[in-house]
Amino acid sequence: MKFVYKIVLSLSVLFFSVATLKAQETNILVKGEVLNGQTGAPIEFASVALLNKTTKKPITGATADIQGLFEIQTSANSFLVEISSIGFNNLTIKEFSIENGVVNIGQVKLEENNMLFEEVVVRAEKSQTEFELDKRVFNVGKDLSTTGASALEILNNVPSVNVSIEGEISLRGSGGVQILINGKPSVMASGEGNALGTITADMIEKIEVITNPSAKYDAEGTSGIINIIIKKDERKGFNGSVSLNTGIPDSHSIGISLNRRTEKFNLFSQLGAGYRSLPSKMENINQDLVNNEIINSKGTEYRNETFYNFILGTDYHLNEYNVFTLSGNFAYEIEDGPSRTDYSMLDAQNQVVSEWYREEATEANNPKYQYDFQYKRDFKDHKDHTLLASAVGSFFGKDQSSQFGNTYTFGTGDLNDQQTRTNFKEAENLFKVDYTHPFSDAFTWELGSQYVINDVSNDYSVSDEIGGEYVENAALTNLFEYNQKVFAAYTTGSYEAEKWGVKLGVRMESTDLNTYLATTNVSNSQKYNNLFPSLHTTLKVSKEFSVQAGYSSRIYRPRLWDLNPFFNIRNNFNVRTGNPELLPEYTDSYELTAIYLLDKLSLNGAIYYRMTDDVVERISTFEDGVTYTKPTNIGTNKSTGLEINGKLTAAKWLTFNGDFNYSMFKREGSLEAVLFDFSADRWSTRLNAKIGLPKDIDVEVSGNYRSKVRTLQGEESQQVYADFGIRKKILKGRGVVNLSVRDVLASRIGKSETVQPEFYVYSSRQRGRFIALGFSYGFGKGEAMEYSGARRRN
Repeated sequence: MKFVYKIVLSLSVLFFSVATLKAQETNILVKGEVLNGQTGAPIEFASVALLNKTTKKPITGATADIQGLFEIQTSANSFLVEISSIGFNNLTIKEFSIENGVVNIGQVKLEENNMLFEEVVVRAEKSQTEFELDKRVFNVGKDLSTTGASALEILNNVPSVNVSIEGEISLRGSGGVQILINGKPSVMASGEGNALGTITADMIEKIEVITNPSAKYDAEGTSGIINIIIKKDERKGFNGSVSLNTGIPDSHSIGISLNRRTEKFNLFSQLGAGYRSLPSKMENINQDLVNNEIINSKGTEYRNETFYNFILGTDYHLNEYNVFTLSGNFAYEIEDGPSRTDYSMLDAQNQVVSEWYREEATEANNPKYQYDFQYKRDFKDHKDHTLLASAVGSFFGKDQSSQFGNTYTFGTGDLNDQQTRTNFKEAENLFKVDYTHPFSDAFTWELGSQYVINDVSNDYSVSDEIGGEYVENAALTNLFEYNQKVFAAYTTGSYEAEKWGVKLGVRMESTDLNTYLATTNVSNSQKYNNLFPSLHTTLKVSKEFSVQAGYSSRIYRPRLWDLNPFFNIRNNFNVRTGNPELLPEYTDSYELTAIYLLDKLSLNGAIYYRMTDDVVERISTFEDGVTYTKPTNIGTNKSTGLEINGKLTAAKWLTFNGDFNYSMFKREGSLEAVLFDFSADRWSTRLNAKIGLPKDIDVEVSGNYRSKVRTLQGEESQQVYADFGIRKKILKGRGVVNLSVRDVLASRIGKSETVQPEFYVYSSRQRGRFIALGFSYGFGKGEAMEYSGARRRN
C-alpha cells in the first residue's frame, strides 16, 4: 500500500505541475535615476524592486549603476516600485504611467536617514529565525557564540541541532543528517574529510534546517538536511580582512580574506594557516560477568595538526542574465598523535594481575582539494526564473603510519608491539541541473536531476612485532574498495498565495553500490530504485500566527566506515568494525509546526512523528576481554516528539533564546533470536542570554542540558555544560576583539554503558575546556571577520 500511495502522490505532483503551465509574454521596461535628496548626487548601487500590488512580494529587481541609473524588464503589468539604499529612507512609488511599454520613473530623490544603519543591525540581531514553506532559517552572523569558533560550534547553537564531543551531528536527537554547503554536497562537510574544518565563523551567513525536505533535495539523511550558506561579498571595490587567533589548548591561526568586485568580475580568495591540538581524555571498563575479570583503561589521546588552506574563486557576469562561477579549494594537514593509555587487569577477587601502558606515535599527511563550477541563467520575465547547472569534484587523501608500543610495569602479558599503515583515497564528483519556472507570483514549477559518483580506496595493514621483526597480520590487513553511484530526478509544483501555500513533489533515485575486500576476494553489490514523495503546506492565520505541516520520505545509505570491516587498533580492547552487508534505512517523517510572533516574544512549536525501517544499530559483543562493536540492521523505530523554541527581547540590552525538545520512541526488532523490543524517552533544553553593555561590548552566556537515554544494550548518560563569550568592537567598528570559553566548567562528558548478562562495558570521553582569544580587522570596504582553525572529526 505504501508503494501505491507513493505512485498516486507522484502522479498528482506531475498533474499539478502540468496544470500550472501558463505565462504572460508582455514585456515592460522600467527605468529611472536615483539621487541624494540633500545633495542631488547619484546614489550608487541603490536597490530597485518591483513588488506585487496585492502580496507586496518581489517580482523582480535590479541595482542602479554608478550614475544612479537603472533599467528593469518585467512581464507583469501591475506592480509597485520600491527603491532603497543603506543610509536612506525607502521610497515606494505607486502611481506611474505605461507608455509604449515603458515606465519612466524619472529622477527619484531619497532622503538621508543617519539612524537607519543602527536600526538594521538591531533587527538583524533580533531576527535570528525565519520560516519558509519547507524550512527554518537561522541567521548566525550576529551570534556571539560563533566568534572564533568552527562550523561545528555554530551548529551546536542552532535549535534542534546537537553536536557530540566527537563531532557527530544529530537533528532532534537522531543521526543520519545530510550536510550541504550552499545547497550542494561538499568535501568540507565530509566525515572522512576535514569535517567542516575549512569553514570558519566569519564565512557563514545562515544555516537552513530542513526537517522534512521537499523532493528537490537529496533523499539522503533520515533526520533531514542542514544547509550551510556561505557569505559572498557583493560590495563593489576592494574588500578584505585579517584575523589572528590563539587559544588553550593550542589553537593558533592567521587568516586573510580578500575580495575584488567590478561590474563583470568578482574575485574572492582566502588564505589560512595555523596549528591546533585537541586532547581527549578517555576511560573504559571491560568486565567479563562470567568469570568477573576486568580490564580498565585510562588515558589522553592527542591529534595535533599544522594546517594550510587556500581558496580562490571568481564570478564572471557575462551579462545581466548569465553568470559563471569557478572556485577551487586546496588544504594540506600535517598530523601527529602522541597518545598514551594506561591499562590494568583485575581477577575475580578484584586483585591486580598486570599493569602496562600503550604508547602511540602517529604521523599523517592529508591533502585535500575541491573544484566547483557553476552556471546560472536568469530570465527576464521573473527574478526567480532560473536555470542552474553545476559540477563539484573533491578529493581527500590520508597517508598515515602509526607505531604502538606496550610496556609492562607490573606482572607479565603477551601483547606485541604493532605498526599500522593507512593509504586512504576518496574522490567524489557531482553533476547537477536545476530549473525553476514561476508561471505567476503564486505558481512555481521546479525540476532537475543529478548524478553522484563516489570512489574510495582504503589500503590498511597491521604488523605485529615477533622476535624482533615486524610481521604483517593477515587477519587485520586488507584493501577495501567502495564505489557508489546515485542518479536522481525530481519535480515539484507549488502554489503560494498571501495566506496559504502548498508544495508537492516526487523524487526518483537509483543507487548502485559495490564494495570489495581485495585481500579476501569478497565483494558485495546492492542495487535499488526508490520513489520519495513530499508534501508541504503553510497557513498564515494572522500576521502573528502561522501553521506549517509537512511530509517527506527519506533514506540513509550506509557510509564507508559503516561498511568497512577493518578498524583502527588504537585501543585493541574496544574494537569498532563495519558491516559490508549493511542495508539502508528508510524513514517516513510527518511534522506540524506553529509559529507565534509578538513584538518582543517569538515562539515556535512542533509535533513530529518518524517511522524508520531497517534501523541501523551498533551491537556490541564480548570475547576474551575485548568488546567488538558492529553496525547491524535491526527492526523498526517509531519516534514521536515535541519541540519548542522561543526568543524574548526583555530589554534593548538583554535577549534570551531557549529551546526544549522531548521525544519518546518505541523500538521493535530481533537479532539471532534475541529480542530488542523496548520503549524510552529523552529530553534536552538550552538557554542562551545575550547582554549588550556600553562601549560596544557584547556578552553571551549559554547553558545546556541533555537527559540520559536508554539504548539498545544499555544507557547513555546526561550532559550538562555552559559556554561563555565576550566581544568588543574597536577602531570605529573595523576591529573586533573577542574571547570565548567552551564548556566553562569542563562538565561536558560523554558516558555510555552496555549492560548484558555476560558482560559490562563502560566508556567516557571528555574534550574539556577550550579558551579562544581573537582579533580581526577589516580594510578597504570590508568589515572585521574572524578566521579560526576548526577541527577534524575523523
